[in-house]
Amino acid sequence: MQFGIFTVSDVTTDPTTGRTPTERERIKAMVAIALKAEEVGLDVFATGEHHNPPFVASSPTTMLGYIAARTEKLILSTSTTLITTNDPVRLAEEYAMLQHLADGRVDLMMGRGNTGPVYPWFGQDIRQGIPLALENYNLLHRLWREDVVDWEGKFRTPLQGFTSTPRPMDDVPPFVWHGSIRSPEIAEQAAYYGDGFFHNNIFWPSTHTRKLISLYRRRFEHYGHGRADQAIVGLGGQVFMRKNSQDAVKEFRPYFDNAPVYGGGPSLEEFTRETPLTVGSPQEVIDRTLGFRETFGDYQRQLFLMDHAGLPLKTVLEQLDILGEEVVPVLRREFAAKKPDHVPDAPTHASLLAAKERAATNTEDDR
Repeated sequence: MQFGIFTVSDVTTDPTTGRTPTERERIKAMVAIALKAEEVGLDVFATGEHHNPPFVASSPTTMLGYIAARTEKLILSTSTTLITTNDPVRLAEEYAMLQHLADGRVDLMMGRGNTGPVYPWFGQDIRQGIPLALENYNLLHRLWREDVVDWEGKFRTPLQGFTSTPRPMDDVPPFVWHGSIRSPEIAEQAAYYGDGFFHNNIFWPSTHTRKLISLYRRRFEHYGHGRADQAIVGLGGQVFMRKNSQDAVKEFRPYFDNAPVYGGGPSLEEFTRETPLTVGSPQEVIDRTLGFRETFGDYQRQLFLMDHAGLPLKTVLEQLDILGEEVVPVLRREFAAKKPDHVPDAPTHASLLAAKERAATNTEDDR
């Protein structure tokens, strides 16, 4: 089981002080948060991709490459990479380059994003979002697995005898998660390729999330990649913790009430009741997160959103200390004790390379 954090990179005014960080401060804070994640023993740091204010994560490979040079163990990921508005050729090149620089500590999450205007900014039509996602990923998948590609589709110019460089490290492409919160077509796509499926799981009730994950699991088995309970699933979550629940609620309430993504909607109490948002003690976070397994089945990756809504860096770093010292060790132990032997761990470069070598050995033995 992998545990980590993801950032959406919002630049939001702190409602308790009225101060808004500069873009530079926010970018530097994201780096500090990633370094803290490794320090406290987390497995993954993931950054979103946005191209509009109030977000600053417009170049994930730049940020992750910088973090890779300053870390040793942390898996670097995205949450998400825009498969609809990025050229698959550039994605193949940039993430293969990042994979080499990070010694294989890279995977990525494909998504369509949630900002409509980004499509025309990059010459695309939002009404073609699903077809774009399907066609672009098909090309990216081939570019990483075929040395020479001839290709023709609807949304970009054809390729003739094209080789993407650099080639993936050890001839093993980065593992791909397909992120979606509402599109069954994306769950189907993840199942078809045998890739991972990540449901953000931060704004939706469990009944909605369970439907998409169940669809992905059934189709994963249908395509012959393994049993349904062996499908590779990731979940998001939002937490804010203090030793006492009352203190956590009191401190987080102004951030919840004033954050653009929350303000004017359900109350904090309603939101924590109807969605995975957990504001309380470390034990409450442990209990809520362990409950995800009962609802969705065994899964491989849990990412938490912690640096949003204007929370100051000092507070986020305190949250990471609590997460790393009091929460994740218990979750690791409990999830490991309950996981059946036939359920795989989250893929890493090392495990994918080992699987490739086993397959090659088996092929030689069959000759």
